Amino acid sequence: MASGGTSRDQDERAGAEIVHGSEECYRHSVELLAELGFPRGVLPLQDLEECGRVRETGFVWMKQKAPYEHFFAGTNTRVSYASEVTAYVEKLKMKKMTGVKSKQAVFLWVPITEMSMEDASSKKIYFKTPMGIGKSFPITAFMNEEEKKKYLEKANGTDQ
Repeated sequence: MASGGTSRDQDERAGAEIVHGSEECYRHSVELLAELGFPRGVLPLQDLEECGRVRETGFVWMKQKAPYEHFFAGTNTRVSYASEVTAYVEKLKMKKMTGVKSKQAVFLWVPITEMSMEDASSKKIYFKTPMGIGKSFPITAFMNEEEKKKYLEKANGTDQ
């Protein structure tokens, strides 16, 4: 891509809050996921260099040094993250996602264009492809140990 990007990229990113550097980007991405209601582990990006957000439109992007693959044992799914992942975000939803593909078992890589949850107490995250086909997985499959512990304590506390 030419330096400076396309005019569409520049239009999309106009007025963005941008952070650089691994630590700042990690903090920014964790805060964003928490604000949207998603567990931290749902976007396990590595070596982030730049993160941006346009609050007016909900457009976000995260750039990492190189593409990254992650295996989610809880879903038996391998997910590939391009060096840049983009989406339009709102509470409990990321849509028009780019840069994310998943593969289960020996099947083909399938782009993921949306992930969402029904409500804040949802036990599942729903992932959708460009063809509109989707699949849901338990939210706990994307939680780190600390989140999982809090989630299970809360679930056990309200069940009594």
